[in-house]
Amino acid sequence: MKTYTINEAAKHFNLTPHTLRYYDKEGLMPHLERTAGGKRIFNDSDLDGLKVIECLKASGMPIKEIKHFIEWCSEGDATLQIRYDMFLERKASVEAQMEELKKTMEVIEHKCHYYETALECGTEEIHKKKKLQ
Repeated sequence: MKTYTINEAAKHFNLTPHTLRYYDKEGLMPHLERTAGGKRIFNDSDLDGLKVIECLKASGMPIKEIKHFIEWCSEGDATLQIRYDMFLERKASVEAQMEELKKTMEVIEHKCHYYETALECGTEEIHKKKKLQ
């Protein structure tokens, strides 16, 4: 089984080693092994876990709630429904965020078109005249 140093694991996710130490300290990586000298050793399973942690974080989930998810995973099959429900909630939350971002993008695209036209004409006056019509 391939192992990774904290620096390699951090680089893989574009994180800092400090962040990974924080995750470990917060209990997000309960099965993380250490060398005899106390250095953290990451394996492929740990990286898979980090991928889920980063996904949940990116979805807006607080660390405290991610920790609950990790605890539920440790409890096994008895928490399958809770974990499934949690991901359904995350999915709905991300879909709502995507809708908001879509609206934001529409405004940005409109303003890009506005300024592109103004630059081509050398003035914003064309837009002001259109509003009067």
